[in-house]
Amino acid sequence: MKRIGVVMIGLGPGSQPHLKSLRDLSERVDLRYAVCRHPDEADRSLLPASVPVTADLSGALSDPDVDMAIAATPPATHLPIATECLNRGKHILLEKPLEVSFARSQALVEKAAATALTCGVVLQHRFRPASLRLREVLTAGKLGAVQAASVRIPWWRPQSYYEQAGRGSLARDGGGVLLTQAIHSLDLFRSLVGVTSVAAAQVITTSIHSMETEDYANALVRLGNGAPGSVMATTAMYPGGAETIEIIGQLGTAVLAGGDLKVALLNGEQIELKSAGGTGGGANVMDFPHDAHRALIEDFLAAVRERRQPLVSLSEALESQRVIEEILSLAAAQRR
Repeated sequence: MKRIGVVMIGLGPGSQPHLKSLRDLSERVDLRYAVCRHPDEADRSLLPASVPVTADLSGALSDPDVDMAIAATPPATHLPIATECLNRGKHILLEKPLEVSFARSQALVEKAAATALTCGVVLQHRFRPASLRLREVLTAGKLGAVQAASVRIPWWRPQSYYEQAGRGSLARDGGGVLLTQAIHSLDLFRSLVGVTSVAAAQVITTSIHSMETEDYANALVRLGNGAPGSVMATTAMYPGGAETIEIIGQLGTAVLAGGDLKVALLNGEQIELKSAGGTGGGANVMDFPHDAHRALIEDFLAAVRERRQPLVSLSEALESQRVIEEILSLAAAQRR
């Protein structure tokens, strides 16, 4: 089977789990180019020696053996990068979020929908083994009807993180904790129990950080079946802890904390799954294993071969951004 030709766009820290995953999947993928703004300064430690590093994205996409691109670049670059890839007939996998605003995200989704190409977003928490097991539990009806659920992201970022160029700004990142950090857990939460609307929201920037956007958000939401839910996300809770999803069902309770799952059922059945490694919730933003990234990329590669959309499609990512947009909009309206 011919290997799928890949261009890696962006060589910052966010590219590391992708490059590790591509290395693991080298029998299936052919990493042909790495593209970044300053090739002479690029970190080549995870790149095969044979892979050229270039600033010429157009040239890399001109290679007929390139089938797809992975973009691990700031959100504000996603629409132009995706547009160029799609115009060249290349499949595209984008780091989260889709773009810096809901309008630009929607434009990107519409652009991709007009093609027959495979497009996806890196929301890898769905691929953690514990997340997959929890989905199986819910699908099998083991918890019964969901009565209430919550997601809590008690993360920490030092002020030095926000002093990096553009971090936490609207122009580069599009938002703060909700769009940049919490979107992973919010997306998983929404995919598991649904979120149909936001009933109330509080969004602030604490005195702990000096930044343009929010570092604390709290919301009451309505779940897919009408049950109540809640969301809390912050990067101001030192030293940072595991993101947690709690689901109360008629027949038991499930708690997903980072990559660890505990399910306790009224019939006495217990389900437990533990993981190794961190979640990136503290000062070391890359403190997590790359296995979930690898699983997501495997699904994307399969989608390319099968001419289908991946599990985390652009439309799925847009729905998660819709929830974030509603939280921010409602909080802003309530402050007036």
